Amino acid sequence: MENKKRLYSVIQKFLLTILLSLFFNSVFSAQNQKTFLLGSLQAEPGKTVSGWLEVPSGPDPATRIPVTVINGLKSGQVLAIISGIHPYEYPPILASYRLKKMINPEELSGTLILVHIAHLPSFQKRTIYYNPYDWKNLNRVFPGDLKGTQSQRIAAIITEEVINRADAVIDMHCGDGNEALIPYTYWMTCGDEKIDEKSRQMALAFGIRHIIIDSTRPKDPKDSRYLSWTAILRGKPSITTEYGHLGRVDEEMIQANVQGVLNVMKFFKMLSGKANFLSEPVWIDKYEVIYSKHDGLFYPIVKMGYYVQADQIVGYIEDYFGHLIEEVRAPFTGIILYIINTPPCNAGEPLFEVGHVKEK
Repeated sequence: MENKKRLYSVIQKFLLTILLSLFFNSVFSAQNQKTFLLGSLQAEPGKTVSGWLEVPSGPDPATRIPVTVINGLKSGQVLAIISGIHPYEYPPILASYRLKKMINPEELSGTLILVHIAHLPSFQKRTIYYNPYDWKNLNRVFPGDLKGTQSQRIAAIITEEVINRADAVIDMHCGDGNEALIPYTYWMTCGDEKIDEKSRQMALAFGIRHIIIDSTRPKDPKDSRYLSWTAILRGKPSITTEYGHLGRVDEEMIQANVQGVLNVMKFFKMLSGKANFLSEPVWIDKYEVIYSKHDGLFYPIVKMGYYVQADQIVGYIEDYFGHLIEEVRAPFTGIILYIINTPPCNAGEPLFEVGHVKEK
């Protein structure tokens, strides 16, 4: 009997030690991770909080941006996922809402910021490229200006509240409502080896086979223009992804965006599990967007993903009476990354993009 009492006592002490260890480890981890502030939102460790980033009025109306902050119990990286810069690009937007429901903050290390629809006015009006109030392309006005037009103010709020708070950024896009586009990622290089390498690893982890090497972005931080480039010029590794096209919401397109983000999170040790990296990416070492010189109707004669020869006819433009204006040709031999697949074309707007595949 005495031996049994001793055994029970030892077991009780052992179990108590385990429970206390688990409790203090949980408390210690929570203490390591601080409450994350984003605008007026406060996400305590182990909590998910959604709300608005307010964009003040200016020469045109105020607006707001729907966001979610998932703050893990453990400390770690702050990763910002931004979708809806061009809000007719639906798969990344739907992916961001799915990620909100999937990520358990109690199993997360670090903080995930989800900007669900960066450009709500355009989403509501179903416009491609442009803000319906100031007719600007949001992804050409970064880092923004709080005293400027609505697009510039949206960019300024995203820069200040999201990019500046993050350790790394993924700007998720796809082919707009008029664009037939093969999946690809922009890997933008700035000359800083650490940032360039981290961005490269993010691109490989996201998992899209075609990766554009882009060293052409403007160097002036006050005129960075593009969201991802704004992050990079602020020392934050970043990529721009493109998966989906023509305003479609196919499940495969949504899932590709979800899985890409989850794998980058594993790369940053925000989630458990081993990150997978592309083993045989196709590197695009040069690209060129061909813009229309005319208003009229565009008729493509090749498809996205087709290889074309230099000077090959890619499509032609007719005027509003059906008269041929121009045969539009490829600037060099390469792959069609995207091509306009709806009839309207306007002078100064894109028709297609050609990429040159880097030799191994």
